[in-house]
Amino acid sequence: MESSRYVVEELPTMAKDVSLLELRQRLAEFAHVRGWDQFHSPRNLLLALVGEVGELSEIFQWKGEVARGLPNWTPRDKEHLAEELSDVLLYLIQLADVCGLDLGEAALSKIIKNARKYPVIDRNYSSPDH
Repeated sequence: MESSRYVVEELPTMAKDVSLLELRQRLAEFAHVRGWDQFHSPRNLLLALVGEVGELSEIFQWKGEVARGLPNWTPRDKEHLAEELSDVLLYLIQLADVCGLDLGEAALSKIIKNARKYPVIDRNYSSPDH
């Protein structure tokens, strides 16, 4: 089992284009080797996810409107945001996994449904909100 633990905790040198499948597998193994998977019911994972969304919300709570790219944020603030976003993503992936759902497939399906629900009417229109 020691070799499995090493693989799970090994960090990729470049984390670009990491798949949901790889994250799901790493999370499942991470929890399994620690005996935590027994506590990962849909309800428990959802509650943990909500808690992490709360922590993410706290980062923005008193900042007012924030510009894209976070130009006025310190590297430390950006790192904190990245950590909280990661926590949310990882719990969401685990929740989908224990529910037997393919999150990537569901997301792509939702994008298609939204495209049908909100068709492009005027491509020249540009909203400051989007």
